[in-house]
Amino acid sequence: MADKKDNKPKNGFRIQSLIYIILFIGFGYILLKDDGTDLSGEATYTEFKEYMEKGYVDNLVIFSNMGSLDMYIKSDSAKYVFGDRALAQPLVKPMLTVGVGSLDNLQEFIDQMEESGRFNGNVEYRKRSHTFSDIFISVFPFILIIAFWIFLSRRMSGGAGGGGGVFSVGKSKAKVYEKGQADRVTFKDVAGQAEAKTEVEEIVEFLKNPKKYTDLGGKIPKGALLVGPPGTGKTLLAKAVAGEADVPFFSLSGSDFVEMFVGVGASRVRDLFRQAKEKAPCIIFIDEIDAVGRARGKNPAMGGNDERENTLNQLLTEMDGFGTNSGVIILAATNRVDILDKALLRAGRFDRQIHLDLPDLNERKAVFGVHLRNIKLSKDVDVDLLARQTPGFSGADIANVCNEAALIAARHNKKKVEKDDFLAAVDRIVGGLEKKTKVLTAEEKRTIALHEAGHATLSWFLEYANPLIKVTIVPRGRALGAAWYLPEERQITTKEQMLDEMCATLGGRAAEELFTGHISTGAMNDLERVTKQAYGMIAYAGMSDKLANLCYYSSTDEYAFQKPYSDKTAELIDGEVKALIAQQYERGKKLLLEHQEGHHKLAQLLIEREVIMAEDVEQIFGKRPWASRSEEILNDKPEPAPVVENHDKVEP
Repeated sequence: MADKKDNKPKNGFRIQSLIYIILFIGFGYILLKDDGTDLSGEATYTEFKEYMEKGYVDNLVIFSNMGSLDMYIKSDSAKYVFGDRALAQPLVKPMLTVGVGSLDNLQEFIDQMEESGRFNGNVEYRKRSHTFSDIFISVFPFILIIAFWIFLSRRMSGGAGGGGGVFSVGKSKAKVYEKGQADRVTFKDVAGQAEAKTEVEEIVEFLKNPKKYTDLGGKIPKGALLVGPPGTGKTLLAKAVAGEADVPFFSLSGSDFVEMFVGVGASRVRDLFRQAKEKAPCIIFIDEIDAVGRARGKNPAMGGNDERENTLNQLLTEMDGFGTNSGVIILAATNRVDILDKALLRAGRFDRQIHLDLPDLNERKAVFGVHLRNIKLSKDVDVDLLARQTPGFSGADIANVCNEAALIAARHNKKKVEKDDFLAAVDRIVGGLEKKTKVLTAEEKRTIALHEAGHATLSWFLEYANPLIKVTIVPRGRALGAAWYLPEERQITTKEQMLDEMCATLGGRAAEELFTGHISTGAMNDLERVTKQAYGMIAYAGMSDKLANLCYYSSTDEYAFQKPYSDKTAELIDGEVKALIAQQYERGKKLLLEHQEGHHKLAQLLIEREVIMAEDVEQIFGKRPWASRSEEILNDKPEPAPVVENHDKVEP
């Protein structure tokens, strides 16, 4: 958090001040104009001679340096010169300004009028000085130009008051967290990720006690790249490193370097590293570095982005140009390490890659412990159960679950957050908002119940299918029904396990065909998942008799415009996928026919209750044949938890 002084408006020339000055000058001109009268105007030299000959002129003031004179009209003659204006303002002394060509001829004419008795007034010669209005008229255009320039520069610099305008466009946009702040993040705020924390703790040691390592001839690493899926805590971990080391922390995004102006990105990189060297030891953290660090020459867009590549070149130069022990360490985060430039990843720039994975069961417990600190919990809340209920959740997802549970409890006017609130929050986040107003016909409801009962029946009798927790036909989001499972968090998956999961997924479509005599669009999501899984097994995992031990996947070809196999092989892959899915579909139909009676009871129970649990399924089918394995999972020996599978996603 920045210092409170930074929140105050910075001193400097603001556009509002300029507007006030212009308004003040305008009012001053109106109030202070020195013409002496409102009954005034201009006259030609011919009109001047005419008025003199008729005796209308009272006196003259001649300005020799301006080539003009002020002709004051007699009060009783003003009506002949100004008409009705003179009648409306009888007490005002009228005056006309006349331009004069030659002063000698003017003097001769005045002498003639005096000799003829037509003019007997005073003649006064003066030198006119510049009035306020003259100065204002000459300066005002320049004021407008300066005001427009300031306005344009503020817009180009993003509207930052006192930011230097267009001259600061090449300055770094990094937000600086100074050391010694009371609210800094430390490792106690980062739960889970034990391996990643171990690696970054060594970076903290480098910053606190560099002599310990340099005395032995070692070199402090120049950079570490945090790699992991979104929400796993990459940014939080980088802040914790700075908080533990208590050093200045420069934080910015990769997109902060990219600008529409040529050369700005490289300039910002130079300015960032200049500031970092001045405050060493310190940490530079670049979030989403793939915005600027994408591999050069691999952009398929015509022409590419030269400005981005120039920025990357400057970043590479600055990272490699540090002194050996300058005390500046660069941390960066990305979830797309595969597209980064190889020169950026080499040793000497990013010496280490620290991987942050999605938390497992024990790590999820720790993450829940952090986010539940400030929540008023009921005694029935079981953190172990919550951890089992959220497999595949990142730290950000778990934080969202805790917040959503608190909101649900407050919505129901509860004093504490209860277990049901957390389960409802998981349902809300994973399955979507419950659609209580969606109207289903009796036939649609029966079809959905048969579909979901098909999934539940097959998962109960297939050895490697995920253990069932509950089944619902309450619409959520775009899903008309869902089955909740307690999947085992495996590191590797066998072919038998994948086939059982595929068969259970096809159970909904198989039940529709067997027991309603027709098929519907409700199985679209099931078919999508099964098709992707089958192609992965055949084309990537080599799980086919005709294409055994072959993998056509390449993680290095970012822009592959051609398939890495022939058309004949593609036809063979398609055939193998069709045969595999058809085999598991027939297998599922056979199992459903064997347990037809129990399936119908389960569907009827779903129609009546809308939500049934694993205990209800056990009462119908008896204990699961693979009960020992299921009991181990439920007793926390593996680390599993429920996943909502939206089997009945409907085509919009």
